Amino acid sequence: MLLQTRLKTLSNPIRSLRAVGALALPVLLMAGATADACTRAVYLGPNDNVITARSMDWKSDILSNLWVLPRGIARSGEAGPNSIKWTSKYGSVIVSGYDVSTTDGVNEKGLEANVLWLAESEYPHFDGKGKPGLTIAAWAQYMLDNFATVNEAVAALEKEPFTIVTDNVPGEDRLTTLHLSMSDATGDSAIVEYIAGKQVIHHGRQYQVMTNSPHFDDQLALASYWQQIGGTVMLPGTNRASDRFARALFYINAIPKDEDPNKALASVFSVIRNASVPYGINTPDQPNISSTRWRTVFDHKRQLYFFESALTPNTFWVDLKKIDFSKETGKVKTLDLGTNQDHTFSGEVSGEFVQHAPFKFLGLSG
Repeated sequence: MLLQTRLKTLSNPIRSLRAVGALALPVLLMAGATADACTRAVYLGPNDNVITARSMDWKSDILSNLWVLPRGIARSGEAGPNSIKWTSKYGSVIVSGYDVSTTDGVNEKGLEANVLWLAESEYPHFDGKGKPGLTIAAWAQYMLDNFATVNEAVAALEKEPFTIVTDNVPGEDRLTTLHLSMSDATGDSAIVEYIAGKQVIHHGRQYQVMTNSPHFDDQLALASYWQQIGGTVMLPGTNRASDRFARALFYINAIPKDEDPNKALASVFSVIRNASVPYGINTPDQPNISSTRWRTVFDHKRQLYFFESALTPNTFWVDLKKIDFSKETGKVKTLDLGTNQDHTFSGEVSGEFVQHAPFKFLGLSG
């Protein structure tokens, strides 16, 4: 899901991928058959109880670990001399990919950012001039470092302060193509995609669910179709992105709006597990359908960030209120999750992180 060890040139050719037609329902229903699979869903409950869940589906070990990143870290867009620069305004807890990118994470203000695969993504041309570059590996981290709410993030993105820079997935001959979702403690959401080289933002509480292909506009068309049928009549059951989207959207709104936050949390876990792909599954005619490797669930109100690996029996969590995110005394720390995230943890684990040098986001200067 990340960049090569070094991007080949400053002017990356954009690979044109055929968009799915929004009105062609049979095509829509097949969309995502060849895309690596992830799902994200936001629960909007009573008493301002907002919970965001996501699954990470990938065909091999994505080398994920948990990291604590305090305020005050100076960062670069890692896109060569013309890179965007910033210093982290907010502390965050993130899940890395290959320890060179942020694939999922939350900050101390209750903002969550997730990146999911979108094969149809087409990013702007970047030649090292004009707008500064931002490596796609740090796209989610830029959001967590700089913004407390989705509204703030969207207002900044609408000014297009950077150009996303991307290249092939490590060891593979395919472009790293992602879209970004954000949610916050108010229940606000945003989906950010690049279509034909142009940034497209969907902003609002109604955008609760995102999977992979097709483009989000087409996912909304799917939502309209399945809402007419009704989830109690029939729901699609395969592991394709379009089917997972339909199930997640129905269930995230069908589960009880329980006053007990622990019961609400249990319901949300049930939804994201329902949208997961069984570990070790092999789909010969759809080689990129991938096993779910881990899941995260974030209770925005209580600031509890849960992690669940497919290979361990326990779900554990980080209480962000127990972490020192300050610039003066906060430290970069990591929790080693092991190969395939097979290390077992239990309960609240903020005290088990160990100090570590920060990882470097992969990009042109990587």
